[in-house]
Amino acid sequence: MKKFFAEFFGTFWLVFGGCGSAVFAAGVPDIGIGLLGVALAFGLTVLTMAYAVGHISGGHFNPAVTFGLLAGGRFPFKDLISYIVAQCLGAIAAAGCLYIILNGAGAFTAEGPGAFATNFYDMPGYHNRSYSMQAAFLAEFLLTAFFLIIIMGATDKWANGKFAGIAIGFALTLIHLISIPITNTSVNPARSLSQALFVGGAAMSQLWLFWVAPILGGVAGGLIYKFLLQRSDNEVAA
Repeated sequence: MKKFFAEFFGTFWLVFGGCGSAVFAAGVPDIGIGLLGVALAFGLTVLTMAYAVGHISGGHFNPAVTFGLLAGGRFPFKDLISYIVAQCLGAIAAAGCLYIILNGAGAFTAEGPGAFATNFYDMPGYHNRSYSMQAAFLAEFLLTAFFLIIIMGATDKWANGKFAGIAIGFALTLIHLISIPITNTSVNPARSLSQALFVGGAAMSQLWLFWVAPILGGVAGGLIYKFLLQRSDNEVAA
């Protein structure tokens, strides 16, 4: 149960901090944090929770990471469902809190691409640019794959584990700097689900991509690290 709660609260903090920064602070006139601020917010949520509860559950906070670590031989299949349930419940609880706070100012809206920090593709009207489904899928797949390679490398038993949270947090920041203009950045199915539930409409109809692409990317990254990059004890000894 402690692992379950660690994943719940870790994912809650990721959604509340990352999506919260986007809906509350990104567009504030004169002092808005913009793309860079939102990217940093997502990275900081993972960095802080990695050190807070990572030693309890491993600090996944993301179904794609859980699938990737499973594929990479770092996670047992028996815990897969419980981790994903905890992550989704934490994300939905955080989105619910964001919804209540926004309604407190009469500021919640479900209109337009990216409303309530939802993910999207092929929706004209976002910064005068709309990326196709294929482009969005490729971006989410590649970025999640590299995220898993970084996670597995940073947490390898031969790596300096004290700095793993920093590397992973900065990796997520970089991922958001690349892909916020493309899809509003998912690489995390639980984060995508939580926001789409409150917006509905196109956000829900497009949600499949933000589950399939990150999970496939996570699995690919886990397999790449396991079979192409991971060093055996014999290789290290040599």
